[in-house]
Amino acid sequence: MSELSIPINLSEELKMLQDLVREVVRNEVIPVRKELDEKHEYPWKVFEKFREAGLFQAMFDEEYGGMGLGMMGNIILAEEIAYGCLGVGTAFLATKLGSLPIEVGGTDEQKKKWLPRLASGEIIAAFGLTEPNAGSDVPSLQTTAVKKGDKYILNGTKQWISGAGQAHVYTVFAITDKSRGPRGISCFIVEKGTPGFSFGKKEDKLGIRCSETRQLIFEDCEVPAENLVGGRENNGFIHALKTLNLSRPAVAASAVGTAQGAYDAAMQYAREREQFGVKIVSFQAIQHMLAIMATKIEAARLLTYKAAVMAENGHKDTAKFSAMAKYFASETAMEVATNAVQIFGGYGYVREYPVEKYFRDAKILQIYEGTSQIQLNEIAAGLIKESTTKKVIY
Repeated sequence: MSELSIPINLSEELKMLQDLVREVVRNEVIPVRKELDEKHEYPWKVFEKFREAGLFQAMFDEEYGGMGLGMMGNIILAEEIAYGCLGVGTAFLATKLGSLPIEVGGTDEQKKKWLPRLASGEIIAAFGLTEPNAGSDVPSLQTTAVKKGDKYILNGTKQWISGAGQAHVYTVFAITDKSRGPRGISCFIVEKGTPGFSFGKKEDKLGIRCSETRQLIFEDCEVPAENLVGGRENNGFIHALKTLNLSRPAVAASAVGTAQGAYDAAMQYAREREQFGVKIVSFQAIQHMLAIMATKIEAARLLTYKAAVMAENGHKDTAKFSAMAKYFASETAMEVATNAVQIFGGYGYVREYPVEKYFRDAKILQIYEGTSQIQLNEIAAGLIKESTTKKVIY
């Protein structure tokens, strides 16, 4: 990554993390990303290197065995790993996403039981919210959880779950009081291997192919009552909203890293490729494409960092800025990857060169953890709410 892309006001600790992640990505991710993509191979071997380097710890608080680097630690991880491979980044960050409901809503006992094992990389987690008929429309969840004695009986199906089948533990959202609508949703910690809990087929995806995506299937699945996140029913919707406000800046950072990787490849190619006796980087048309790409990447990066700081501090406008960051950065990643393929020309359309993969991977950024259209809804809601109290001077 270009040295001009070093974030402003980055602490020495965060700079050290950034240098470490870049080295690990250069040595352990980039050499194998093509093979992982072609084979749809989950990156367990890469994760072992991440564990040795302490990257799992970088996602968690010191209290639970982590490094205590806060949101910016997660942002750096997301950006730098996606620079090498968004598939590996998605698979890796799925553990943080799966752990967030426990972090934001779990009891002290639940946090002490699960977070240290996640921070060490001993186990990985996944997040189970989306369903076949309830993607962006969270209140339309149909998975149910009925209490019987000291257990809850879960029935239903979750869709498009990153890490499904590979993760050891899942935070799963289900209806516990249908009469209350979205306020009747609860969140449960479900372990892999629990009777009645199974997985659907591995999806054959356009991009991020080394990050496995499957259904979670619950058929009279018995979950201990102690695994109800927070120990109280009907708080799941709040846990989900808090989770997404904290996770969307990391998705935005993944988009920034993807865009930066595609841009760097395009710039290098433009400096090497000759047409009409000169390097194509000397053509003004190419220069303008690169200039626009670089400008939007830097704008996306700054917006992402702002959203991350706001999320970490619990700012009242976190939801709006997290949505802004996720929207703008993901749109930028898709645009930059598309133009990188264009600069490569015919070579950009074949798998020998990396921009074809950046292009395929980038599309998911506009879809998962809330589509671009849902982000615009969130932004507009924030703006309208703000306008009711804001005085305007004409």
